[in-house]
Amino acid sequence: MDTMRDRFISTASRLLDEDPRLAVVLAEISAAGFQPAARRHPERVVNVGIREQLLIGAGAGMALTGLRPLMHTFASFLVERPFEQVKLDFGHQGVHGVLVSAAASYDWPAGGFTHMSPGDVALLDTLDGWTVHVPGHPDEAEVLLRQAVAAADDSVYVRLSEQSNRAPQPVTGKGFLRLREGRGGVVVAVGPLLDNVLAATEGLDVTVLYATTVRPFDGEALRRAVADGARADVVLVEPYLAGTSTGAANDALVEVPHRVLGLGVARQELRKYGEIEEHVAAHGLDPAGLRARIAAFLGG
Repeated sequence: MDTMRDRFISTASRLLDEDPRLAVVLAEISAAGFQPAARRHPERVVNVGIREQLLIGAGAGMALTGLRPLMHTFASFLVERPFEQVKLDFGHQGVHGVLVSAAASYDWPAGGFTHMSPGDVALLDTLDGWTVHVPGHPDEAEVLLRQAVAAADDSVYVRLSEQSNRAPQPVTGKGFLRLREGRGGVVVAVGPLLDNVLAATEGLDVTVLYATTVRPFDGEALRRAVADGARADVVLVEPYLAGTSTGAANDALVEVPHRVLGLGVARQELRKYGEIEEHVAAHGLDPAGLRARIAAFLGG
């Protein structure tokens, strides 16, 4: 199976052929994969080099001319390093584009903490109006990427990962999917952590919701799950900073007594970088770690 990043390159390359509005701006990362597309569309595939602030600024300039810019590099260099440019060049100027990241929270542990970005979604939460997609499978990544490119009046962040669920879900980009029904609580699994959540909750009497579009947060799906009989105890399992969406869940259930537990990547840096699977386990996001914490919170 190809990775989400592989699928992004092939899909974006086809979209360049199909949509004359689309421009791709790179900062070295994935540049080799876009070489064929760059030969076909040299004026719309631009590699600015290792200059991430320029990556965002150039994309915003293209947006001002009417193009739909798609900007891509590792998450830490796409959201964190050029955050001022994201805030001003897009938000303040009132133009829109698509950010597509790679490396996620810890997808390349050997790259060290400079190449890890567990706080990217939380950081974008400080800005107004961003749609955030977190696919859990390459097929979902393609669907959400195509939607992001087509949404000309929306600023969109598509967060790709090396981690992937075994099978895709029928995502629409418009809310959460209900995959299991239960009465003992609600577990929201985000993107590539779905398989681990399903394994962790096997045999538990819980409703499982699957989220690939996390902003806007689908509070209505959460309220419906509670209205349909699930206890208003909510566990959020996110592949980025723990607690990123607890405020959104609390807002969704403000009219009913409830509890919310946010599970995800801890704030403490892991300095022995190891492999992806070791980071997943160290943050308690493997099936055993999730099972222990979910069961303890829900009382079963």
